[in-house]
Amino acid sequence: MLNPFFLQGSQSEQNLVQDLINEQLRMYGVEVYYIPRKFVTKNTVIKEVIESKFENSYPIEAYVDSYEGYGGQGTLLSKFGIQNYDDLKIIISKDRYELYIAPLTKNIDNGELTSRPKEGDLIYFPLGDRLFEIKYVEHEQPFYQLQKNYVYTLTCSLFRIEDEVIDTGIDDIDDETQDLGYIRTLQLIGAGVTAGISTVTICTTGGVTDVFIKNMGNNYNHEPLVGFSSAPTGETITVGISSITNDYINCSGSTGGKVQAVYMSNSGCGYTVAPWVSFTTLNNKTGSGAAATTGIGTGTIQTITIGNSGSGYVSNPSLVFPEPVGGGTSATGIAYINSAGNITSAYLIHAGTGYTTGDLPMSVAVDSPAVGIGSTVGIGTYVFNELVIGSTSGTTARVNKWTASSKSLEIKIVDGDFTSGETVYGTESKALYSMMSQEDDDLVTPFADNDNIQTEGDSIIDFTEKNPFGMP
Repeated sequence: MLNPFFLQGSQSEQNLVQDLINEQLRMYGVEVYYIPRKFVTKNTVIKEVIESKFENSYPIEAYVDSYEGYGGQGTLLSKFGIQNYDDLKIIISKDRYELYIAPLTKNIDNGELTSRPKEGDLIYFPLGDRLFEIKYVEHEQPFYQLQKNYVYTLTCSLFRIEDEVIDTGIDDIDDETQDLGYIRTLQLIGAGVTAGISTVTICTTGGVTDVFIKNMGNNYNHEPLVGFSSAPTGETITVGISSITNDYINCSGSTGGKVQAVYMSNSGCGYTVAPWVSFTTLNNKTGSGAAATTGIGTGTIQTITIGNSGSGYVSNPSLVFPEPVGGGTSATGIAYINSAGNITSAYLIHAGTGYTTGDLPMSVAVDSPAVGIGSTVGIGTYVFNELVIGSTSGTTARVNKWTASSKSLEIKIVDGDFTSGETVYGTESKALYSMMSQEDDDLVTPFADNDNIQTEGDSIIDFTEKNPFGMP
């Protein structure tokens, strides 16, 4: 039987202990942010959380029980790269949580169990500028002093982001996940502007009209260098580049492709006989067997100079030259674009014949860009963590990083696949650009080297074969 002459834990005694604890936490603690988890999507069978959001944060004082440093295994070098397993143990006031945080979180949609700290919620630790995930909540230590508990001890591990959305509105917290997790990089382009050719030069004597591929060769993993035999003394040698393709049986990015064409940046001048062509591979580049011949003629287009690089191109545009005034064959060409959709260089496919200086100046037709010309595309600045939507595919994603100079958009938590040429709309910023290309599943993390391991592994074992370990 309890002794009736002792209070055995009256409310006033309990309040005194709680007040003393609160005072000590304010004196010796640090301010952390408590970030509750929203359960957006759950598996109805095993109750696994598929999608989570962290959109609210609340400052609260906490005593760092791991005062000698982070706990856990620390930083380890494993076969999967450098892994960080830091743990953190902090103590917060039960009274402060229940009076301050619980009332603010009880009406949050999909919050679940907001009356106490729960496993899966996050703690932002400002001293280390890091996010930790609560793994276990101890609420019975010290064990019922004066018949009551006064603190929560939170055992936390360094947070590893997967597909969670963290958008608290506090930059120091939100940017913690900017360089973590799986992302996709979209190369975007702005408003379409048709490119233009400023100057054209003509060779009235013997210039190379065409380069004919006689043998495409095999196993080229990079465009081979192209060489032409010298023109007569004082004349101009032809200069060109090769183009390879993998659109043949047994051709791929790993095995290599075939030479499909040679384009000329200068068709040369002064040839009396057709020059021969050589293909050369250097350094670690592979491939062999390609061969080509040339044809020569008079009145050829020799060089092309770009005047306006244009914008909004998603593929290399064609160049169409006017017919020679005095009769002959029209020249054709192709322009190369960079990752931003601008033309960087122009080449001749067929240099034409019969051109004279009377054909100058010459108006060369350049294909229009794929995206519509106008001011509705290529505007705005994407905002970190905002939702973006593909106009055609309906794909959604969150913005991780926007680089305006290169029009490169890093996205995460991607639901679907963006398609080339569609516009990507920012729901918050109203930014609007067209997509040119994308790089999928790029793991960005300072704690692992998985991408490099995968790349090296692919070079060891070729799983495109039926049986890479033995006979097919």
